[in-house]
Order: sequence, then structure tokens, then C-alpha cells
Amino acid sequence: MNVGPASSAKARADIAKKSRKRPFWEELSLNSQIRQQLSRVPFRPVSWMARDIEMNRDAGGVIYLKSRVALDRYARHLPEFLSKWATERPDQIWLAQRDASDQWQTLTYAAGKRIVDSVTEALFALPNVARGPLVILSGNSIEHAVVAMAAMQAGIPVAPISTAYSLQSSDHGKLKYIFGLLKPGAVFAQDADQYAKALSAVDLADIDLIVVKGRATGSAHRYEDLVKAVPTAKVAKAIEQIDPDATAKLLFTSGSTGMPKAVELTHRMMCANAAMLMQAREIDLPPDQASYLDWLPWNHVMGGNAVFNLVLARGASLYIDDGKPVPGQFEKTLRNLREISPITYSNAPAGYIALATALEHDEPLRKNFFKNLYTLAYGGARLPDDIFDRFQKLAVETIGQRIVFVSTYGATEVAPAATTTHWFTERVGLIGLPCAGTEIKLLPLGGGKFEIRIRSVSVTPGYFNQPELTAAAFDEEGFYKIGDMVEFLDPDDVNEGLLFAGRVVEDFKLLSSTFVQVGALRVDAIACASPFIQDAIVTGQDRDYVGLLAWLNIEACRAFVGDNSASTSALISSPAISEALKASFKAHNAAAGNAGSRTIRRVVLLLEPPSIDGNEITDKGYINQRVGLGRRARDVQRLYADPPDSTVITIPL
Repeated sequence: MNVGPASSAKARADIAKKSRKRPFWEELSLNSQIRQQLSRVPFRPVSWMARDIEMNRDAGGVIYLKSRVALDRYARHLPEFLSKWATERPDQIWLAQRDASDQWQTLTYAAGKRIVDSVTEALFALPNVARGPLVILSGNSIEHAVVAMAAMQAGIPVAPISTAYSLQSSDHGKLKYIFGLLKPGAVFAQDADQYAKALSAVDLADIDLIVVKGRATGSAHRYEDLVKAVPTAKVAKAIEQIDPDATAKLLFTSGSTGMPKAVELTHRMMCANAAMLMQAREIDLPPDQASYLDWLPWNHVMGGNAVFNLVLARGASLYIDDGKPVPGQFEKTLRNLREISPITYSNAPAGYIALATALEHDEPLRKNFFKNLYTLAYGGARLPDDIFDRFQKLAVETIGQRIVFVSTYGATEVAPAATTTHWFTERVGLIGLPCAGTEIKLLPLGGGKFEIRIRSVSVTPGYFNQPELTAAAFDEEGFYKIGDMVEFLDPDDVNEGLLFAGRVVEDFKLLSSTFVQVGALRVDAIACASPFIQDAIVTGQDRDYVGLLAWLNIEACRAFVGDNSASTSALISSPAISEALKASFKAHNAAAGNAGSRTIRRVVLLLEPPSIDGNEITDKGYINQRVGLGRRARDVQRLYADPPDSTVITIPL
């Protein structure tokens, strides 16, 4: 329960005293004591949507869930937000990014509206742009945002493409496929030099190329010239005529099972989903304090919709983070967090591991980070319990309140949110309950697991130019078949929420005919080995026991061994890392009762990073279990060799 200021201050002091000057890997044994104390400290207040779920079950055991709370009114299209805030908050920062001199370059809503209108006018004059979608090859930038909004105002779908397909691919196979599928009328590249190889790999005939800088062909259009166009009445008329059900964006799926699919996202979908997320949880702050700092790429539905669209809908300020939670780039994020105080912060669990360590050793960073923070959001994997505990300790020590972790579940096809947590919870791993305006269908699979399907105003009408895939994606009642499994946290109380339980197609049987629930086991295995393991592939199909192929979290392991320059191969062969993993997985196995389907018997640490071209990892960083097993067949053989070689970590029973 919540406590008053005096009790909160005492708990804060006790927690600080117990955890002071301890390395994070030594603090883990204190979690049970600290969590008990933390539970008496109130969360920073957030306004939540009521948990009021209607639950129906048919004769076959299929369950239907939806919120009784009606969805709030939402905008007709995304440009409506830009016009609204340009009028109501003209001097509010809309977008900011670091310039060449490392200073924040800002764009207000009023200035943004003027420039977007100018570029809209300029697009009308280009010869080819109206023939097809406008493809964006570059990463997040102010110019990217302006061109994308201008295309939407002009009635042209915008298709941001993963930079990995241009900059990391060796054959540009996926990029060529995408161009063949979309047949774009225009292409935007921030830097023509940086994207020269990608541009030369595709046919640009009859395509308008727009660039900000770099050497481009003589027919390329310069962004600086487009922004000089003088808007006419044609721009206002085009905005007025936007059809809410017209395709505004084309976002590509990960391509984990083949070539990526182009998901059609309409204005209605995106505006409705932004309303769902705002309705689920609202933060009451003055506009000049409503800042976001985010690195998630806009070609991904979380960065492009859950962040970019939500900032636009709220009239908040988005500072584009030029860092990422990877070695060599996270330092940029930390520099930005010393200057920007976000109201909410999103990251993958691996990013939170690195951030927790930085916050524990940097008081000014810690104070600025928690200053205006109301929620922490995560996705892509289960958040380890020790990371939850560390952030709560830091928050209580810094502001005397806890910060709630929230999670959202969905897909590109759902724009992206289908369910979300909208209450104070100390449980990690939840995917929440249906958003307002969303209905989910749960098909029983046995063992308390259900296949989840989604029906909502924010579900896609289909895949661009692929009607056969569109037809296969929906069931006879119009529910989108996402292919995931969920379970109830408490089968007797739906309001406690749902847990993600893995992918339907990933589970397998051991030789004993015991089912292994890959999704849940993979998440728990990574969590139990936190912070040492970054990601993993679960093995064991038609084998006697479960094993793991794993990639190390390099930065955390370097901190553990005390060598900031240690190579990956040195860390893989480190006895200290090996012993730490043995201890972690032994504890995991014991907690699972040494059940065959939950017990990790052997681990192989992988040196070669997952392959994008080989579809082993998506551009969004998700591991493809099936493809990974195929590509790592030799490592699987090494894992199960009898006797194992010295590189295989064997977990003591």
C-alpha cells in the first residue's frame, strides 16, 4: 500500500544504505529485502483507463475479451494534428536533433507546418512522385519527418525502409524486392553519398530522387529547394480531401519467414491507435515539459507510430536520439539524457541493463532522467526482475517515488497496440488487457495457453499488392491471426491481465514427447542470466534435453570482468563468465523444479553475430528461432556432442 512522506523518506534512506557502493552483480541477493521495502513507496501518479473487461466464452471454449470503455474520438488524419498544434502551440518544439556542431537543431510546430506545406506544394510539381509510394531510405531526421508528412498531405503513401537493407546488406536483395513490389514514384535519401551503393542497386528510372546532401545524379531534387516552394490553395484542398481510410504509410514486416510484407496503415488506423494509447494512460504536464527522447527507427511500427504519431497527437516534443543501446553508441544516449528530461522512456531490456548501470554511477544523470519521468516502457522481451528492482531503487533514492513499467503488445498490422497495461503493477512480463476499441479472441491450446487473434479499428486492411497473403491473415470472423500465444496471469481474474507465452509455430517436443514452450523458456532463460545474455536460440527438438545457443551482452560482460576492451572471443572463453552462467542457470533449473521442458542443460556462446541477410535476425533486432537453428546446425551438433568439448558450458544438476 502507499505510505506518507515520512515513511517514504525512511524507506528511501534504508534502501540507499543497503545498496550503497555495491556492484550491481552483488546487489541481486538483496532484491527480496529491497522489493519488500519498495512496495511501501507510492508510484509517481498516472491517470489510468478503468479496467472494465467484458468476457464471453462460446461452446467450444473460445474466449472473447474487450473493454467496456468506449474509444475516445480520434482525428481524421495525421496532418490534422500538425495543423492543430501549429495554431494552439506555435512555439512548442515539435522535433529536435543534433546538428553537425553537436547542438540541438529544433523545429517548432508553427515552423514545421510552414515547411511541410512548402514541401507538399513542391511534391505536386515533381513529374513522377504521384505514380507510387514515396520510399524513405534514411533513418530518423527532421527532414525525414517533413518529407513524410508532406507526402501524406499530398495523398501519397510513405514507405520508410529499414536502413539495414541499404547499409548492412551485402546484396541488397530485400531492397530490390521492395522496390519491385512498391514501384515507387519517389525516393528520399538524407545523404546521397552514404546511400550511393543502395541507390545504384535499384532502378531509379522514372523515380524522383530527393536528397539533403551528398553527390547525386543531375536529376536529383535538393531538399533545400523543395522547402522554398510557396504553398498555394492546392495544399489546403489536398489536406481537406484526405480520406481517413486511405493508405498513409506502408510499414514492412520483419521478413523473418521470407521477404518482408508491406503492411497498409491508414490514417484512421493510426489516429485511432494513438487515441487508444493516450486513453490508456494520461500524464498531466505543461506542454513545455512534455518531452520524449527516442532512438527507435521510424520504419518500425513502435518508433514510427507508438512514438512519432503519439508525440504528434499529444503536441509534445520529440528529441531524436542519435544513440542506440549497442556498444559504442549508447554513450550518445547518455549524453542526451543529461540534457533532456523525458516524460516517458522506452527501450529494450538490453538497453535498460546498460542504462541502470550508468544511472547507478552518475548522480547528475540520474537526477535529470527521473526529473519529469512518469512511465518506463519496454517490449520485445520480458524485462528481468533485477532490472525492475534496480530502477525502482534508483527512482526512490532520487525522487522518493517509484516509476511504473508499462508494456504494449501488438504488431505492425495493428498500428501497433492491441493490448497494454493501464494500471500500477509490479509484475513484469504482462502484455496487459485490450485497448479501448479492440477485441481479442483466445483459442484454447491446452495447458492454460491460448492463441490470440485481434479485431479492431486499428487493424490493417491488408498487405500491399499481395491479396493472397491478406486473405490468409484473417479468420472467418475477421480477426487478425497474429500467431502468438498468451495465458492469463490469474485464470480466475481477467483484470490481472495477460502474459505473452511465445509463438505458436516455435514450440517443439523432446524425445520424451514433452512439449517445450520456446517463447516463455527463452524469455525466462535470458532473464535469469541477466545481464550476461543478450539473446538466445532454444534447442532440443527430438533431443533428450533443452540447450541454448546464446549471444553475450558484451558491455555487461566487460563490466563484470573489469576489462572495457575485452574481445567477444575473450569473453566467451572467460572462466568468470562461464561460472556466472552456470550459477544463473542452475538457479533457474532449481526454480523450475528441474522439469525437463524448463531445464537448460547445456549452453554454447556464439561468436558470429546473427545475420540480417540470412533472415536470422530481423531489422528490428528479433531473433528468428527456426532460421537460427538451421544456420547454426553445426553449433547445435557441438552442443549435443558426447562428450562435449571445452567450449560447451554444462550446467550442473
